[in-house]
Amino acid sequence: MQFKGCAVAVLVVALAASACGPSTAGATPGLITVVAGENFWGSIATQLGGSKVSVHSVVTDPNADPHEYQSSTDDARGFADADLVILNGAGYDDWGQKLLDANSSSHRRVLNIAQLLGRKPGDNPHFWYNPGYVPTVADKITAEYKAIDSADSSYFDQQRVAFTLAIKPYTDRVAEIHARYAGSPIGSTESIFVYMAAALGLNLISPPEFMNAEAEGTDPPVSAVATFHDQVAGKQIRVLVYNIQASSALTTSLKQLAQQQGIPTVGVTETLQPVGATFQDWQTAQLNALEAALASAA
Repeated sequence: MQFKGCAVAVLVVALAASACGPSTAGATPGLITVVAGENFWGSIATQLGGSKVSVHSVVTDPNADPHEYQSSTDDARGFADADLVILNGAGYDDWGQKLLDANSSSHRRVLNIAQLLGRKPGDNPHFWYNPGYVPTVADKITAEYKAIDSADSSYFDQQRVAFTLAIKPYTDRVAEIHARYAGSPIGSTESIFVYMAAALGLNLISPPEFMNAEAEGTDPPVSAVATFHDQVAGKQIRVLVYNIQASSALTTSLKQLAQQQGIPTVGVTETLQPVGATFQDWQTAQLNALEAALASAA
């Protein structure tokens, strides 16, 4: 669908404004009520729905580990009343599935991102860190909106076009880093960055057993710890990426060792930082920090 430049500009401005504003749970007459398990999906849902939706994101605390979230009675009420519930799936937000099972609804639609992507529990659940998955999820959310509110289908199509324009700085930055730094060896303390590293063409050499164990909150194998330590101590990586929201004594020690060795470190988060940021602004800021780190290590 084609739009004149001024019309698209208006759409993008309206999209950004709706995405940055706070959302609250509860049905609003005439609006599609959406509950997103996490605010990274909530930001995308808000932008795609614009003035036709009311989005409430459950997991938003930038200082907490989303894997350890405990649901509340307010969450249960929100799930029961929602027109659309968006969950990450693949074991990342099992609390959400329990709420769905405990609060039946004849009108509620459910979007499980993992199922959409053909993923299952045990797979890396950090799907929002895969730039290739974002358009697929956006297309599905738009389709859900149109199924719920067919009268506003053309509006949702316009919002989808506007979202593509809004995330262009993010997709452009992915392409730029890939063009400049593909093949560069990096480390990551957790599996959160595996998808993005692949998209950027970076050579993530950290032991998968270490990254997966840290993501699951278990002790990594001794051999994996030793290998990772040697990689950092031997300056085999140009940058160390670490998860700010899920640290341990081991990851803190590796971060400190990297700093001692003069290896730049880049912190990433599982949920939006700052909380009011859009998905694309958050991701672009992290990519900017990574690009600066790679440049400084050249």
